[in-house]
Amino acid sequence: MTTTQQNIDQIWFTRCPVPTATGLAYKLGWLTDEFARDNIRIATLQEAPKELSKHHYDHELNSLIREGGNLLALAARAQGAPTRLIGLTWIDEWQAILVRPDSGISKPEHLKGLRLALPAFIDHPIPSHVRGSSIARGMSLHGYKGALKIAGLTLDDVTLVEVASGRGNRNGLGELWAGLDALIAGHVDAVYVKGASAVDAAKRVGAVVGIDLDSFPDLSTRVNNGTPRPITVHEDLLENHFDLVVRFLYQTLRAADWAKNNLKGVRDILESETRSGEEGVATAYGEEFHLHLAPDLSRERIELFRQQKQFMLVHGLLDKDFDLDAWVDDRPLREAGQLLHQYAAVA
Repeated sequence: MTTTQQNIDQIWFTRCPVPTATGLAYKLGWLTDEFARDNIRIATLQEAPKELSKHHYDHELNSLIREGGNLLALAARAQGAPTRLIGLTWIDEWQAILVRPDSGISKPEHLKGLRLALPAFIDHPIPSHVRGSSIARGMSLHGYKGALKIAGLTLDDVTLVEVASGRGNRNGLGELWAGLDALIAGHVDAVYVKGASAVDAAKRVGAVVGIDLDSFPDLSTRVNNGTPRPITVHEDLLENHFDLVVRFLYQTLRAADWAKNNLKGVRDILESETRSGEEGVATAYGEEFHLHLAPDLSRERIELFRQQKQFMLVHGLLDKDFDLDAWVDDRPLREAGQLLHQYAAVA
């Protein structure tokens, strides 16, 4: 793999198992085609040798573009990863508080005084990966905080009960919601979950939705690992191969436009992207998610992202604070948008 200023023959990208325009552009073959004429290969870390998978967490691969959960991206930046933030997306993906069918829990105010499952920090062989990689813990804690905020409550109004860490794997994400076992066993009263894999996991154990967080209008109560979801790039790739980053984002924007008129096609692709079945995808993402896949760097999204960074800092999920505004580079997305308009005008 060559990544000098003069030439490059490999671009890596990585995304989480959720709806992304990047994933669509790859599955449609557009990213491969875009760079084939330059003899540049496009490959994903999900399909790479296992020894490269760690770079989804630390971003220390200089030809990498990452579209994934913000817990890892923010933690890596706090640890000094040489990245820049070049886009943010917002896709509501079935954030819910699950309960037992006979619990009577149906509103955020019902959580007061209850026991909520909090996944433990994971036991990671790479110490610097422990915080950002403790995804289930970070998501659950912020999910509860958002639900409680709706009712004017705080984390002081509930009891957090630590459960198994919950870890996903390459074959599925069901293990991420280990707290479901504690729920069914009666050790806790509620469990936060997110995404298509959680739909399937809930169905398997017989848990039901007590609180649908996506049904509340205030976006700030739904800020979490995937909302907003960052697109980050290694500084070496951005500075030495700026045009390639622009072209990558152009295909991402193009796929987001394609998705607006191809819900069935998007859902078909997502069954493999999310490692879930047809029902899980339909339940988690609804009927309109395909209209809003394009990244942007609007002030609203940046401020929501700032909320997530501050949450992580307060709750021990960041090693140290850093300047979010200095991390943002809007140049490549702005130029990619201009390309999209130019090509659309010609067509």
